[in-house]
Amino acid sequence: MKRNNTEQVGDVIRQLLRQEGLETPLNEYRLVESWKDVVGPSIYKYTTNLYIKNQVLYVHLSSSVLRQELMMGREMLVRNLNAHVGAQVIVNIVFR
Repeated sequence: MKRNNTEQVGDVIRQLLRQEGLETPLNEYRLVESWKDVVGPSIYKYTTNLYIKNQVLYVHLSSSVLRQELMMGREMLVRNLNAHVGAQVIVNIVFR
């Protein structure tokens, strides 16, 4: 017997995550975890806390000089982080 209603496992999992409301939290987690890969270890060592609230990434930094430098490249960081995750997760970054 041949079945014609086959779907790929990845598509079914994405559909389930979307239905259960878990897709956004999963993408937010992936974005926070990808911070180190996107900015590199030299910037990551000055990062003390990361969290996302209302599509805004809040980054606590221990260096005020680095904070000013990253503020200038904020738009590029937003694009790179979203591209790394593969979804539009954040729209802005606030450095503290």
